[in-house]
Amino acid sequence: MVQGFVASTDLPIQGGIAVGLETASVVPSPVVWYTGGHPVPRRGSVEAGLAALRCAGEVSSSGCLVVLLSGGASALMAAPGGEVTLREKIDVTRVLLGAGVPIHELNCVRKHLSAVKGGRLALATVGRILTLAISDVVSPVEDDPSVIGSGPTVSDGSTFAEALAIVDRPGIRECIPSRVRALLARGRDGLESETMPTKSILSDRAMYRVIGSRREAMAGALVAARKLGYAAISISRAITGEARVAGISHPERVMVAAQKLTGPRCVVSSGETTVTVSGDGRGGRNQELALAALSELGRLGPGTVLASVGTDGVDGPTDAAGAVVDSNTVSRARALGLASPDSYLSDNNAYAYFDRVGGLVRTGPTGTNVGDLQVVLTR
Repeated sequence: MVQGFVASTDLPIQGGIAVGLETASVVPSPVVWYTGGHPVPRRGSVEAGLAALRCAGEVSSSGCLVVLLSGGASALMAAPGGEVTLREKIDVTRVLLGAGVPIHELNCVRKHLSAVKGGRLALATVGRILTLAISDVVSPVEDDPSVIGSGPTVSDGSTFAEALAIVDRPGIRECIPSRVRALLARGRDGLESETMPTKSILSDRAMYRVIGSRREAMAGALVAARKLGYAAISISRAITGEARVAGISHPERVMVAAQKLTGPRCVVSSGETTVTVSGDGRGGRNQELALAALSELGRLGPGTVLASVGTDGVDGPTDAAGAVVDSNTVSRARALGLASPDSYLSDNNAYAYFDRVGGLVRTGPTGTNVGDLQVVLTR
């Protein structure tokens, strides 16, 4: 995004920071690069968050703060609020991810433990603000600016009370650090400043545009499929919910969509599912969706192939972007003496299954995150 922006504007850039998962090979001057963490923050994330606040503070009233925002920014750019430590923020993020908390609820908590999210980056500058965002948000409001990257430059309607209610649920509260609950409780009681209110004084000097989303990813996949000779169609409704449940129901959705086509067919969908971790294995939401789909894949006929991948090239805590399955995956697994797919699903161990039978999709980090993409090819 930085390279694209620099190449497309003649505006003088006086300074800036950029943060990603890996060290950038080329960073346009005078931008300074930081290496952060995802899906949980790390020390570089904090350094980037503090640098972003300093950068915003250096913009004059006649200048403009340009924010190139993408999914993943919640973890990549972090600055713990109050007395909360980075370690405690990491612990909270892992607990909520493991509990299958929806992304908008996770971000609600993140905002209220942060000095940069929930509009606080915008509050740090007196200049104009232009935010160009790439969205991976599909629900409850698609491409919601307050959810993309936890909304560092827009107003926020969530509250400390809501964040406290999320971490206070049974099965979660026991794992939340005491200082985190204490900060949220102080905020609920009005002893901490809320995130930027909806009726903000910034509205007359801030502009926000979503310039890429899951729909652009689907459109690109359709173009590629048609060039390969497939009759291609997309499913507009986002694929959401528990990954293993979405995987079972997905072939039915594909079958309905494919009825409108003839010849070799390609059905494309997108969205973002969740995983409730109850086992000790490794995997990601895309790997779980693909593994769960195996039980119903036969309904689409022989020669069917299904892939589910994260557009950022990272699926859970693994080196894979996702997985691909076909009509012969189960028979290959049996020949290798593997247990049933259900046993791997129950242990959240889809990675081990695909590592043995084949099917892991490894792209490496792509630098762009617009959620997940599913592609089904069938005769």
